[in-house]
Amino acid sequence: MKIYKANDFKDMSRKAANIISAQVILKENSVLGLATGSSPIGVYSQLIEWYKKGDIDFSRVTTINLDEYRGLAPVNEQSYRFFMNTRFFSHININMANTYVPNGMESDAECECARYERLISAMGGIDMQLLGLGHNGHIGFNEPGAAFEAYTHCVDLTQSTIESNKRFFAASGEVPRRAYTMGIKTIMQARRIVVIVSGEKKAQIVKEAFFGSITPRIPASVLQLHNNVTLVGDEAALSLL
Repeated sequence: MKIYKANDFKDMSRKAANIISAQVILKENSVLGLATGSSPIGVYSQLIEWYKKGDIDFSRVTTINLDEYRGLAPVNEQSYRFFMNTRFFSHININMANTYVPNGMESDAECECARYERLISAMGGIDMQLLGLGHNGHIGFNEPGAAFEAYTHCVDLTQSTIESNKRFFAASGEVPRRAYTMGIKTIMQARRIVVIVSGEKKAQIVKEAFFGSITPRIPASVLQLHNNVTLVGDEAALSLL
């Protein structure tokens, strides 16, 4: 595992964006696995800036997102499709037909999960997967549990994750309780993984996930078994290492 120490959130975002940019420059038709939430916002902003300067071309890139809330339509401002469109896709020259997010409106979970796995397989797999890290060690919406969930599945979100997501919704009752997410095996099959972390509140889980026991109680700990993981964190997040 490679670890890059950044000064702050902005520096972390720039370093992670540089890794993604290099991937796209070296392989124009890259398949990028993307994440949402507060962690990657700076990464996407930096990539947009470089695109506008003519430094990077996304026209042949395909993206596939980690997860989506079940029950939220793409036009819902809190859906991850809406997030990706407004925070990233609409600002670059990517073909929107080549951007994929789970269908949160599909009520048949088994059908949707199987469809998403077939989609990833048809692409030839993910070249580079961007991940954030939850306070409880979750990656995507793979929550702590008794076993690692292998493939794309529908998950009941833990109370801690629901509480963390409340800040994005007008009322607590609007926060989704379920989500579609890539499974651990799906994530681990990506050829390269980049994890971004920022802030002192993430310091303890960074230490446990990357230097503790490998356990489904800390889903991110499985990343220790991947042969090409890069951790990019600011000083605060890496302070216990």
